[in-house]
Amino acid sequence: MNPWRLEVYPELGSTSDDCTARARAGEPAGLAILAHRQTAGRGSRGRAWVAPSGNLNLSVLLRPATPAAQAGLFSLLAGLAVVEALGTYLPTPPSLKWPNDVLLGGAKLAGILIDAAPAGAALDWLVIGIGVNLAAAPEIPGRATTCLAAHGAVLRPEQAAAAILARLAAWEDAPPAAIRAAWLAHAHPLGTELSVNNMSGRFAGLSQNGELLLDTGGMIKQINTGEVLLGG
Repeated sequence: MNPWRLEVYPELGSTSDDCTARARAGEPAGLAILAHRQTAGRGSRGRAWVAPSGNLNLSVLLRPATPAAQAGLFSLLAGLAVVEALGTYLPTPPSLKWPNDVLLGGAKLAGILIDAAPAGAALDWLVIGIGVNLAAAPEIPGRATTCLAAHGAVLRPEQAAAAILARLAAWEDAPPAAIRAAWLAHAHPLGTELSVNNMSGRFAGLSQNGELLLDTGGMIKQINTGEVLLGG
């Protein structure tokens, strides 16, 4: 794809809100927006995303020639790009938890948010929001969090953004099967006990479109949204 057009701002409400507004206005693919501070950051399932100064707030705009049903694959692709980009600065690489968490030592290091608009059966545009705890780990009730600095890696937001954008570009046109296979190589193993949407079972892999497959004991359920808790 064309080189990313990275725009850096001292403060925004939400990088993803700005990116989606630009997408609706016809902005071409390749836009990347970084804010050193967000006042209205968004996380998954309607949560707020808290980002202390020094952390990464990055959103990118794509216009992929992809069926709308495969939008979930971009959450996997983004997680993979984050793990590969940050893993070069750490003795032990981060891991992935379906659908949008990047973990380090079992604690949340980064999150991914997908906004998309269909055009018929295809995608008109897709925005990937990426938040990474670089310098500080905000407290999340009931969740362990961590940051890169706590593991001896000091990265400025612009450095982290450049590394992640390079890996996003490398994976953007990869076949879905390759994305799924690479994601699985960094994720909780097949057979891991987990619970999601009030169901417990074992991780049975990913569907062709990136949904989680849950073995509930003789029946495989396909799940396209929910929060996964490892360990059943």
